[in-house]
Amino acid sequence: MTSPENAEPRRRRRGPNASTPARRAQIVRAALESFAQHGYERASLRDIAGRAQVTHAALLRHFSGKDELLLAALAQREADEEALATRIIEAGASRQRILSEVLRDEFDDPDYQRNWMALTIAATDPAHPAHEFFAGRRERMRTRFSGSQLPTSRDSPYLSADEKVTLVLALMDGLRIQSLLDPSRETLGLLEVVMTLVITDPEQDSDE
Repeated sequence: MTSPENAEPRRRRRGPNASTPARRAQIVRAALESFAQHGYERASLRDIAGRAQVTHAALLRHFSGKDELLLAALAQREADEEALATRIIEAGASRQRILSEVLRDEFDDPDYQRNWMALTIAATDPAHPAHEFFAGRRERMRTRFSGSQLPTSRDSPYLSADEKVTLVLALMDGLRIQSLLDPSRETLGLLEVVMTLVITDPEQDSDE
């Protein structure tokens, strides 16, 4: 029989330790998969726990609930996109093609697109847990767009960086819908056309 002295160290080893960040990352990845397959509303904590190979109770030791998991999953999705964009750049792709290449896998998965669109629309409600994330995502994208000259029919020949973000985000959402309505149609090429207009060479920016 195990003595109380020997049992105590084993109880401590089951508590928080150096593996906690890895376990949290494992749960977040599982949440991403569940949200992508079922959507945020239909995904359950028990499904996420099963995918992460942890108990429901263990999941709740790392995350307070589905709202917190959603924010962690969205942050991870954005980090994955950034990492993919970096790899695409390193492979020598033009700057105009980066966004379309990042989105290509998503556009090949209709269920993922539907769930992402549903989440985006739901998050327009200021009370939605992901509202601040999507509002912040707009600002984070804004830093990638300059206010360089772009021909327009307005009095001013310039589009601000904020206006460029609005244009690109609106185009992305619209192309998602068109892709879902007609999966046989190649839509990402249109995104590349617009990106040719709104993306400015960094060397040009530095000269202005």
